Amino acid sequence: MQTRSGALRPTAIIDADHPAVVCFAQTHGRAGPSSREQAVSLYYAVRDGFRYDPYRLDLTPRGMSASRVLETGHGWCVTKAVLLAAACRALGIPARMGFADVRNHLSTARLRQTMKTDVFYWHGYTSILLDGRWVKATPAFNIELCERFGLLPLEFNGREDSIYHPFDRAGNRHMEYLAMRGEYDDVPLARMVETFSQHYGQMGRLENSSFEDDVWREVSSNR
Repeated sequence: MQTRSGALRPTAIIDADHPAVVCFAQTHGRAGPSSREQAVSLYYAVRDGFRYDPYRLDLTPRGMSASRVLETGHGWCVTKAVLLAAACRALGIPARMGFADVRNHLSTARLRQTMKTDVFYWHGYTSILLDGRWVKATPAFNIELCERFGLLPLEFNGREDSIYHPFDRAGNRHMEYLAMRGEYDDVPLARMVETFSQHYGQMGRLENSSFEDDVWREVSSNR
């Protein structure tokens, strides 16, 4: 059962009490006096301040933590959502982790060949309690990535759910939500690892590759 207190409590992964996370939250949560204004400011700081990189998955509590995203400067959908949740909690704003299985049409040829599927299991977003209701926020794709791929960047106003558009700017398929996995006070890491091991057995081959280089190469070849 999800509780308001659980959505405020630091964990090993959502390490809202880590000094670096507290500093980040205090620095980027100054947009206004309301929780909504603070959460919106944090959303954009996470969305655009950290590169989206699905090639580097460290499925350990430390590798998944908010403080690790701050340390490396990049993350993937789950870890960037973790950072947003932790920063909200650091300011006293209840936040949870939400998950869905999606068919993501934004991927590189190398990623598709390695994953052997275009289904992304346990896609992560942040659910934030604002003005008495839980609102979804998805800070994964930074603005530069959206511009290169011709995507509509996800905006967040703190009042409406912010989840991925089904189509890109050109009307091509972008994101399809296949199944919602629910919302949690902490990352269900053991369940995620089990699913990933079943479906993504070759992901380790991406560790020495560059997602940004692959993006540039494919975008340039399609011009």
